[in-house]
Amino acid sequence: MRAYAALLRIRIVNGLQYRAAALAGLATQFAWGFMEILAFSAFHAANPGAFPMEFQALVSYIWIQQAFLTLLMPWGGASEAVDSIVGGNIAYDLARPIGLYGRWFFETAGRRIAMAALRCGPVLAVAFLLPKPFGLALPSSPLRLAAFLASLTLGLLVVTSFAMVDNISTFYTMSRYNAVFVILADFLAGGYIPLPFFPEPIRTAVELTPFAAMQNMPLRIYGGDISGPDAVRGIALQAIWLAILTLAGKAMMGRALRRVVSQGG
Repeated sequence: MRAYAALLRIRIVNGLQYRAAALAGLATQFAWGFMEILAFSAFHAANPGAFPMEFQALVSYIWIQQAFLTLLMPWGGASEAVDSIVGGNIAYDLARPIGLYGRWFFETAGRRIAMAALRCGPVLAVAFLLPKPFGLALPSSPLRLAAFLASLTLGLLVVTSFAMVDNISTFYTMSRYNAVFVILADFLAGGYIPLPFFPEPIRTAVELTPFAAMQNMPLRIYGGDISGPDAVRGIALQAIWLAILTLAGKAMMGRALRRVVSQGG
């Protein structure tokens, strides 16, 4: 386990060096956050009764989403793993004295943590300074904050395990980027519009999928849209999907590695 912890630390340290890229991404995130809030504000003003969330909860959802964008988005997985498979360097990876699944998992998680660490501070600072109802509010209680942090951690692990399944599928498809798969996952995770805005039968079904266990759960817990027993059930569901995706990823990798053929020399 110490080897995996070292890999996580190394990847975080390496990722923190890319400050210019993080600053460039911040401009996009601020623009997108303001655009979303203004668009939903117009919708809320036109028909408050049809709005499925408290407006302040929605604003919190958007700003926390932008602050932890790289932590919770289904896209942006371990490109190094995909390059290793497609380019053939998987032969060298298999010769290293460390489990391949664990190595890729912790490297992917470390990369996401590093990118989020560079961006979340400025986003949160600006969001907290904005006037109501467009600014970010603190959780109403320490218990809600603790539930949010637990759900955020599980959300990162679920997204990472999902990214591993996506990366391992490269063994079978030899495609560097499964765009349709990742975009659909982002949509069902609440990346474009929060799940409460989905039609009721679809929303109920989506909330049982692993996609709702990604950003949907921690963002809605923070804003208070999910609380109490619902939050406990949601966090439990995140843990269940983490176990399922991890087992599925390991099974896929075991089957793929038994069939790997290295050509050339």
